[in-house]
Amino acid sequence: MTEIRLANERDREFWFALDKHIVAAELEKKLRASECYVLVADGVPAGILRYNLFWDNTPFCTLLVVADGMRGRGYGSALMRRWERDMAARGYRTALTSSQSDEEAQGFYRRLGYSDCGYLLADEKAAELFFKKSLACDDN
Repeated sequence: MTEIRLANERDREFWFALDKHIVAAELEKKLRASECYVLVADGVPAGILRYNLFWDNTPFCTLLVVADGMRGRGYGSALMRRWERDMAARGYRTALTSSQSDEEAQGFYRRLGYSDCGYLLADEKAAELFFKKSLACDDN
């Protein structure tokens, strides 16, 4: 059985095992704001998703991670679909996400219906690719 729910304090250890990009104080803010999801498969935490509001009005998935050994089972897609449904239910009509140009995630997002909408060149080796998806007519 698979459950996707909002993350809470009890998820901290699992969260930090997968998310190396957020500090504890920021995670606390996101937990209070209900901006984090956890996917649990057969009682075992398997994946996480966090987001924020880009420009304070557009949902932006900032991190999606499925644990090693749990990938390839549709958990990432399930997390994204749940998040998209929740965002659409709150009245948002567009969702954004991104991936580095040297990561396989860009194909994953395109398969979920996201289209390229720009990129950012920073001091890093790879460009950050941005993707958007309309939530208005989704059958998620």
